Amino acid sequence: MRDLGVVEEAGIASLLENGRKPRAVLIAGPTASGKSALALELAERHGGTIINADSMQVYGELRVLTARPPLAETARAPHRLYGHIAAAERYTVARWRADVAAVLAETEAAGRLPIITGGTGLYFKALTEGLSAVPAIPEPLRQALDTEANEAGVPALHARLAALDPEGAARLSPNDRTRVLRALEVVEATGRPLAAFQSDDGLPPLIAAGEAVRLVIEPDRVTLYERINRRFDQMVEAGAIEEARALLALGLDPNLPAMKAIGVKEFGSYLRGEQSLDAAIDEAKMQTRRYAKRQGTWFRNQMGDWGRVAAPR
Repeated sequence: MRDLGVVEEAGIASLLENGRKPRAVLIAGPTASGKSALALELAERHGGTIINADSMQVYGELRVLTARPPLAETARAPHRLYGHIAAAERYTVARWRADVAAVLAETEAAGRLPIITGGTGLYFKALTEGLSAVPAIPEPLRQALDTEANEAGVPALHARLAALDPEGAARLSPNDRTRVLRALEVVEATGRPLAAFQSDDGLPPLIAAGEAVRLVIEPDRVTLYERINRRFDQMVEAGAIEEARALLALGLDPNLPAMKAIGVKEFGSYLRGEQSLDAAIDEAKMQTRRYAKRQGTWFRNQMGDWGRVAAPR
């Protein structure tokens, strides 16, 4: 068992070992910060079930590229909401909230401690602050808008959005594909702007702040970047290129969330002979570092009242 100095620093160990168990332990942090290892040690010590809060680790075809916990680790403690979605699907925060609500109920009924860990800040926000109650969007409409974006371009859809929801369109870049499509599908499906739903009471939090230990792992940048580079090399050795090849062979829409996993585009370029393997690896490492930086910014701006600790040793 590794030294749990980071747990002692956060006050988690004394809280759990004195029998004052919280309803859940929430562990957020940038990619490669050590979240999964810490969650596993807590789960083994305190009868926990680890629940995924990473928007890419939900996809079944992306075990290596998303650094999903390996089988040797998932055998040591229950792991839920990992790899349960096909890459051909569009998984949303609303679906995750519904899935995690069911898993929380099962975990608590079994007398186990929920340990929710991941790097998707929006998932934690939905968990602890609630979510606007936007109705489900019909899949045919979603697919039609996606096809139109491919054929006519996102600015054309932004112009259409401006006619239906001028205030919403004014807040978005004409090239912001994800947000333009989201705003347009909502207003076309419901007749109401997205902002109208966001101002409603919406869905309540699933876990109140006082019910959980909330922790952000915050390594120093040098340590984090070293971990990212080292882990990516390990991912290549573990079959990341082959995994990217298999995913690309499915012929999926390149705008699906799973197709945007770091490494898919870079290794696809290598496999097509457009760049060397070393160049593809360097590019993927750089994109991972940039992603970790964006995650850190989110955690500082949106989760400022969570506890902070350095990376687990």
